[in-house]
Amino acid sequence: MARRALATALLLACAAGAATQPPYSIVPIPPAEKALPTTIADRPIVVPGVTMDLEGPVFLPNGDLLFPDVQGGRVLRLDRRGRVTPVVKLPGLMPGGMALGPDGRVFVAAANDKGGGAIVAMAIDGTQQTMIVAESAGLTPNDIVFVARGGFYFTDARGSIGEATGGVWYVAPGSAPVPVVRHLAVANGIALSPDGKRLWIGEFALGRLYRIDLKDATTPAPFGAVTAYHFTGPAPYSMRVDTQGRVYVCLYGQGRILIFSPTGLPVAQIVLPDRDAGQNLHLTSLAIQPATGEIEIVSSDGAEENAGMIFRAHVP
Repeated sequence: MARRALATALLLACAAGAATQPPYSIVPIPPAEKALPTTIADRPIVVPGVTMDLEGPVFLPNGDLLFPDVQGGRVLRLDRRGRVTPVVKLPGLMPGGMALGPDGRVFVAAANDKGGGAIVAMAIDGTQQTMIVAESAGLTPNDIVFVARGGFYFTDARGSIGEATGGVWYVAPGSAPVPVVRHLAVANGIALSPDGKRLWIGEFALGRLYRIDLKDATTPAPFGAVTAYHFTGPAPYSMRVDTQGRVYVCLYGQGRILIFSPTGLPVAQIVLPDRDAGQNLHLTSLAIQPATGEIEIVSSDGAEENAGMIFRAHVP
């Protein structure tokens, strides 16, 4: 009887312990990344009426945030009071990555529904639009990063697995795009080290992070191009670099951001609330405020006519 009572007690204890365990995550973190220091983003702001995805946020000088409703063809604004208002609609284009140029204009990389796209520059209120890279160039601009001298790099998100037709291009002020890296399968995400000498590129379709040391604006240095990381699961999207040179890569479909050292080693991560239950997985991009270390993260559930979300975190 004593043995039977003990066995029963053990079974009940095991059942009680199992009942308190969290449910299985539908997006488990890979074992090699589980032990990384983890920050949970918080202070969510709801963005109603989002068509499907948000993307490409940029901080304005006054601290407001501009960001696109991609499939809705709109650029929106989040002010410091948490109010979201429309800025401009870009007919026929789906705005994605954005960057604030040294002249104060916002540069918008936008796709079209024909497999191409364009880059448009505009004032922060959406007026004075100028075509920088026309749709006739036959490229699919996706993300943008500026260099100190005024030129910028952008990713060309063409291609797929087995058809690596995308790449990275450089545009000097007033000049046409010049190829820097070719034969990428959906180049998506680009960032530049604080000294401007190291370029980071994400390859969405093959799940890779590339580290490119530059000889000059358009030439990789000898032995300067390496594959820094192979991602597990979906899928590297937009990225940013902080003032310390660390690289923040958004993982679209996982609801988290993987943070890399300036040489390309994973050192930390930021996760969104409710990702284990399948929410907020369409994390596409972030913006970092250099002066304060504040991070704004844009995401959605990826469903049509769903509310998007903006989460906040801080540089760890």
